[in-house]
Amino acid sequence: MSAPAFFFPRTVAEAADVLDAYDGAAKLVAGGTALTLMVAQRLVSPQALVSLRDVPGLGEVRIDSGGDSEDAGVLRIGALVTHAAAARHPLVRRHAPLLADSLAVVGNAQVRSAATVGGVLAEADYASDPPATLRALDARVTAHGPAGERTIGVGELLLGFYQTSLASAEIVTEVRVPVLPAGTGSAYLKYTSRSHEDRPCVGVAAIVRCADDGTCADLRIAVGAACDAPLRLGAVEQQARGRQLDDATLTELADTYADRIDPVSDVRGSAWYRREMVRVWVRRAVERARLRTRAHEHSKERAQ
Repeated sequence: MSAPAFFFPRTVAEAADVLDAYDGAAKLVAGGTALTLMVAQRLVSPQALVSLRDVPGLGEVRIDSGGDSEDAGVLRIGALVTHAAAARHPLVRRHAPLLADSLAVVGNAQVRSAATVGGVLAEADYASDPPATLRALDARVTAHGPAGERTIGVGELLLGFYQTSLASAEIVTEVRVPVLPAGTGSAYLKYTSRSHEDRPCVGVAAIVRCADDGTCADLRIAVGAACDAPLRLGAVEQQARGRQLDDATLTELADTYADRIDPVSDVRGSAWYRREMVRVWVRRAVERARLRTRAHEHSKERAQ
């Protein structure tokens, strides 16, 4: 088999044109972590590889302010920003600490220094940490293709096992993360079942905001790595609002997610085992996020 052709376009439009010309037989190269393994294992045999390294603007992080309040804005992360760079970037740490936390525990240092924020979504690898966090954060991606540019919610982008709603010539160029309101608590908890492996068996991202009376004003829970795409149960989240996040409510939430998930079986755990781990880690993640809302209130009181 001949070696694939290699292209180094200088614009997103040029890259999309190459992908379109090869009609699904070309692959993008961003960080290259997943693609390298897939080519080595002969899972894919692309006729062409399209590198994005020379396309300007894809490695930037910036904040778009909402009116006069920067904290009410949207964090914009270029698709080629690596996990390591995003995890330590001051804008990400300030405006999306949940995302910074989840990116900081991906794989190992070598993987984090190569894997990109856009690439992990475009690949739709179920056994990865960032997708669940980005799903909980209501993140959206900007995709560019021959038909132009569009914005897609992460929930609509990730369809299943290595499946996305991207067209064959569409390229993820940016990830947009809405900044959470002040006083919101969040947590990402990762559970690994194999000591020699860093990929999660279950990952849970939880976001909690409480009203002045202590009841839940906003709750988001996304479970990743246990099923073929990050799971959120919007109706269940809605039902928790206005309630105290006490032991009974936490047990109900954990049991509901465990009962409704359709878990996968792989080397990291059977479907039965994953279901039970979802029951444990959903509760722990919501508890951790709730405690962090209190920590924020205490720090605010000390500052006054």
